[in-house]
Amino acid sequence: MKALIAAGGRATRLRPITWTTNKHVIPLANKPMLWHVIDKITDAGIKDIVINVNPGEVEMMQNVFGDGSHWGAQLTYLEQKGGAKGVAHVVANAEEILRGHKFLFFLGDNIILGSINRFVERFQNENLDCMLAFSRVKDPQRFGVPEFDGQGTLIRVIEKPKNPPSPFAVTGIYLYNEDYFDAFKTIQPSERGEYEISDINTWYIKNRKTGYEEITGWWKDTGTPDALLEGNALIMDDLDRAHFCVDCDVPDAAQVQGQVRIGKGTQINDDVLIRGPVVIGENCRISGSYIGPYTAIGDNVTINNTEVEHSIVFAGATIDTTRRIVNSIIGLNATLVDYQRSHPKTGHRLVVGDNSFVEL
Repeated sequence: MKALIAAGGRATRLRPITWTTNKHVIPLANKPMLWHVIDKITDAGIKDIVINVNPGEVEMMQNVFGDGSHWGAQLTYLEQKGGAKGVAHVVANAEEILRGHKFLFFLGDNIILGSINRFVERFQNENLDCMLAFSRVKDPQRFGVPEFDGQGTLIRVIEKPKNPPSPFAVTGIYLYNEDYFDAFKTIQPSERGEYEISDINTWYIKNRKTGYEEITGWWKDTGTPDALLEGNALIMDDLDRAHFCVDCDVPDAAQVQGQVRIGKGTQINDDVLIRGPVVIGENCRISGSYIGPYTAIGDNVTINNTEVEHSIVFAGATIDTTRRIVNSIIGLNATLVDYQRSHPKTGHRLVVGDNSFVEL
């Protein structure tokens, strides 16, 4: 089998972070989002992986993920051609590579608990033409939604219905045979001008041997800031205990509680409390601060006299404020300082980019 990962798009709901950073390299538990996806795919025994990327981003993605040798795999990078025409078109863009193979299609911004091995094994063992993964969600209208008849038989998938016929979403994990490309030739763009993967799935349901299975753990589409933070927390909960270790000297007076990973070269002062799960990168400087659960701090970050909890802090950031920072995403090389240290002290001085969210 081969695998195709969708890692393009503009992620407008995550701006301003995604003005300068591809969504799929945003760090979750201090590893790029897509890193966790590749872990899942290679653990399932699939070593030939194609990554679909935005035009002009091949070199950047190669610099982050390499040639796949870290996983004992082969990574091929493929630029999306013809513009953004929908999820189904992403697969069609890779026809030359995938034709003649069964393949796994994985949306790169989807995070799933545990392994995908059972989905792959069932697809292979039952000789299915298509395998879909469903998850029960509170807002199915945001997704492709499966519809069942009165006997509980799956009859079709509807894309973003106003009145969802079931409480399930079709997750971004699909398994197909090469008939996909015949199916693609039968569908037309939707009203929003996109080739919908739901139409492909309905074609398989009506014309080929299709299976499905519910994801009973957690699945997260990290399309919003809140979902991104939740995905970061869920990954931390899923990390092996061996992942948490301290590779620097921590003074006896500092308090490190629970599952905590601290990278090489990081300096932790006496007056610091860290309560895990927390992941801290290399060469950071932390003093007079509290770092609370579900916080991921990148490399070369400075934090002084601040409380940070349930947040993602990108590399190179500086946080030096008496305020408490929670449920936040702090971008690459960003600076947060206490307004009381500037003059005059009667207001806040801000440089805020497009689509930012600031709470004072």
